[in-house]
Amino acid sequence: MAKKLAGTMKLQIPAGQANPSPPVGPALGQRGINIMEFCKAFNAKTQEMDPGAPCPTVITYYQDKSFTMDIKTPPASYYLKKAAGLKPVGKRNRPRGAENPGREIVASVTAAQVREIAEAKMKDLSANDVEAAMQIILGSARSMGIEVKG
Repeated sequence: MAKKLAGTMKLQIPAGQANPSPPVGPALGQRGINIMEFCKAFNAKTQEMDPGAPCPTVITYYQDKSFTMDIKTPPASYYLKKAAGLKPVGKRNRPRGAENPGREIVASVTAAQVREIAEAKMKDLSANDVEAAMQIILGSARSMGIEVKG
């Protein structure tokens, strides 16, 4: 007999850093999901990723309190900021793109770096080949105020 679906939820959790504190604990606890079991499973699955890389995660939970998780690759903006070498700024100490994209350029990346990012994100993008994936990444770079050279 198939498990009865209770619902799905999306969280963005840093790789290898899931713990029962907010926002993870309360979000899982109110749905009856075992928080420590989730944290151990998530950290085990993301241990080979860059520590602290934001991982969009889709959690499907069932009425018998079990769950499955689909961990996606970090956002393109994370990879672009890392490739451009943007330094953390602001209240939350995170790297930022341009405040006026299209008018100001805050950094630059090479076409080779864009290809590398596109290949890393390929399974999560709606592109048929690497060239189409590169166009998606180029659009993200443009909207962040990051120039692509060469």
